[in-house]
Formats: sequence, C-alpha cells, structure tokens
Amino acid sequence: MISRLEEFKVYNLAMELGEKVWDIVIVWGFFEKDTMGKQLVKAVDSIAANLSEGLGRYHYKEAKNFAYYSRGSLFETKTWLTKANSRKLIDNDQFQNLISSLEIIGKMLNSYVNSIGEVKEPSAEYASWHFPMPIPNAQFP
Repeated sequence: MISRLEEFKVYNLAMELGEKVWDIVIVWGFFEKDTMGKQLVKAVDSIAANLSEGLGRYHYKEAKNFAYYSRGSLFETKTWLTKANSRKLIDNDQFQNLISSLEIIGKMLNSYVNSIGEVKEPSAEYASWHFPMPIPNAQFP
C-alpha cells in the first residue's frame, strides 16, 4: 500500500525539483557551493520537508502552518535561483525551467493551503487504525 505522502502530488514535484537543483549545485566550485549552493539546496529541500512534516503532525492547523513554511521556502528558492542566474552559475534556460517548476508547485501549494480546513474527529474505529490524517481533496492544476 502506498502511503499518503507518496500520493501527495505537490510534495512529489517539490522532491523532484530538489533533485534537479542538487544536480546543478553539486558541480559548482567550492566557493559557489559554500556561499550560495548550500542555501539554495536547503531552501528547495525545505519545500518538500515542510509539507511532509505538516502532514505528519496529524492536525489541520499544523499542516496549514507547515504549508506556509513550505511556501516561504519556495520564495526563498526563487531568490537564490535569481541570484545564481545573475551570477552566471545557471544559464537562462535552466533558470526558466526551474522557475516554471516553482510556479507550478506554488499554484498547487496555494490550492493545498486553501483546501486545509477543520476536520471532524475520527471515529473510534478509524483512530484505532493509527493512519495519518487524510490529505484534503484539493483540486490541483
């Protein structure tokens, strides 16, 4: 059985984006990796990490808070990508592709945030299964 996290589309896209950024940064020189690369990788990885942490908290208010943190990391990632492009560490094509991915993730993330609301307490039978909180049925582009 696939876990709910693995079915979470925006999380999966954020994970893929993190790997793309890693593959770019890993070949940079020491100075570039140490000054910008670490921060870029941490920011992009935090998009997915915050989504998973929020989902793992099993409460809609915490899921929403961590989704907001994820959105903050998305904006930070955009800043680092812009700096990497202006400093010629990534070319314009790479930059545009990564920004396009961020825009898709951003729209999906906003839909997810808007879909999170108060949920009823699970039944005693449901609670005894110890399954994670279901992901709201958000409509993603």
